[in-house]
Amino acid sequence: MANGKHRVVVGTVLAGLMGAIAGGGHAVAAGSVVVYCGVNEEWCRAAASAFEQKTGIHVDMTRQSAGEIYARLRAEKDNPRGDIWYGGTGDPHLQAASDGLTEPYQSPALKDLRAWAQNQAKRSEYRTVGIYLGALGFGYNEKALASRKAAVPACWADLLKPEFKGEVQMADPNSSGTAWTMLATIVQLMGEEQAFDYLKKLNDNIDHYTSAGAAPAQAVGRGEVTVGITFQHDLVDAAKKSPAVKVVSPCEGTGFEIGSMSLIKGGRHVEEAKQFYEWALTPEAQAIAAKNGSYQVPSNEKSPVPPEAPDTSKMKLIDYDFGKYGSSTERKRLLARWTQDVKNAK
Repeated sequence: MANGKHRVVVGTVLAGLMGAIAGGGHAVAAGSVVVYCGVNEEWCRAAASAFEQKTGIHVDMTRQSAGEIYARLRAEKDNPRGDIWYGGTGDPHLQAASDGLTEPYQSPALKDLRAWAQNQAKRSEYRTVGIYLGALGFGYNEKALASRKAAVPACWADLLKPEFKGEVQMADPNSSGTAWTMLATIVQLMGEEQAFDYLKKLNDNIDHYTSAGAAPAQAVGRGEVTVGITFQHDLVDAAKKSPAVKVVSPCEGTGFEIGSMSLIKGGRHVEEAKQFYEWALTPEAQAIAAKNGSYQVPSNEKSPVPPEAPDTSKMKLIDYDFGKYGSSTERKRLLARWTQDVKNAK
């Protein structure tokens, strides 16, 4: 995900352009669709452009972090502005589903998706669907680490060491789905009381909390901080740009996301939104991610896994409780505690 909040409006293609959704086999007339995009900005732009070229449908796309989009849907509940929410961590999608902010929809392509993507749809009563999977972790800058004469961090516990004071960056879980996954992961790994003790100590080493989940990876790549907590696929992208970046899957275990997609309840362009939804589940559309620096595991069984994608079979992944941490009640409670006890603690 890109740093900060951006608005991306992709221009309309020629009015007479017609296309067919891959696998759909039928032509569609030009229209428009408003997409709230939770993946990185390059991917957002490329997806919007490819969909326009395929269908002739104009895309008005806004890029924000998952937590920001969830808050936006809540704020716009009585007057929805968006039609479809594309990408971003799955927990806020599940929270939006439980709040009745999204519409149930079962795609004909559901049978072609990996089991975890189908399970995401089932647990939301088909108000969302998985489009990619990525594991949480952290990365460090090898040069910055050497300059501090610090040992290589391999575990969550290592990030509490005094040599990392002011040298760790993560996002704010109030705005970032990535950071919410981190908060929920630590609670599941350690138990709530021990987790908050850990997070309070970690706060002493935090440089600052960013709004976007991928920003810490970029900061590590630039050498602005030594350690960044984010999804491992974002760190892979940073490492391709800066070989000093090294990716870590924490020794205690780690959580993961099921990046998702949802139709927004009350959207004004229903048919165009479904066209986008169906297109986004095709191998053709899912291949756009890796071409734009995003190396998650795609949800369609026929979509090749990028060779750069972190190998989840070699990680110690926790049995992440999507039901509990995809609950809007649990989100509100844990975020309130984190804000009071960690971020704003005296």
